[in-house]
Amino acid sequence: MLDLIYLVAITAEAMTGALSAGRRRMDLFGVIIIACVTALGGGSLRDIVLGHYPLGWVAHPEYLAYTIGAAIAATVLASRMHRLRRAFLWLDALGLVAFSLIGCAIARDTGHAPTIIVISGMLTGAFGGVLRDVLCNEIPLVFQKELYAIVSMLTGIAYLALLQLGVSENRCVLACLGGGFALRMLAIRYEWEMPKFVYQHP
Repeated sequence: MLDLIYLVAITAEAMTGALSAGRRRMDLFGVIIIACVTALGGGSLRDIVLGHYPLGWVAHPEYLAYTIGAAIAATVLASRMHRLRRAFLWLDALGLVAFSLIGCAIARDTGHAPTIIVISGMLTGAFGGVLRDVLCNEIPLVFQKELYAIVSMLTGIAYLALLQLGVSENRCVLACLGGGFALRMLAIRYEWEMPKFVYQHP
C-alpha cells in the first residue's frame, strides 16, 4: 500500500516543485531538476545519512521517470492547476506522512536507534521541500508556516510507539497514515503554527 501512495506522492511533489520553478521563470531543465529534488531529495538525503545504498531512485529508475513526467505535465497543465489546489493539499499531506513512514521503516529495518528512526522519517518527509525552497531562493516553508516537519516527527513517534505496544506493522502504518494526514489537514484548516522567534536589532 505504501508503495502505491509513494508513487502518488512523488508525482504530486514533483508537480508542486515544477510550479515553484515556474514562478522563478526557470527553463525546462531547471523545472525538471527542482521537481526531482522536491520529490526525491528527502529520501536521497536520508539514504546518504544512513549509508543506505543504492539510493532509492537509483535502485528504482522508474521513480525518476515518474518525477520527470510529472514535471513536464505540470508545465503543460499549469494554467489549470490552480483549480486543483485543494487536491494538491490533500496529496501533499498524504505524501508527507507516507514519506515519513517509509523513512522510519527503512531506518528501523537497518537497525538504527529510535531517535535516528524518527529523524530519518523527518528527512524523508520534509526535506525535499526544504531543498526546493533553498534552490528557489526562498525561506523554507517548513521553518515559517503551519505544522509540517512537526507532523512528520509526531507520525514517526506514533509509529514507533504502536510497534512497541505490539501492534502489527500494517495496522501501525494505517493508523499513522490516517492520524498524520488528519493532523496535517487540521493544521492547515485552523492555521496551527509553531511559536515564531522574532528578533529586531535595536
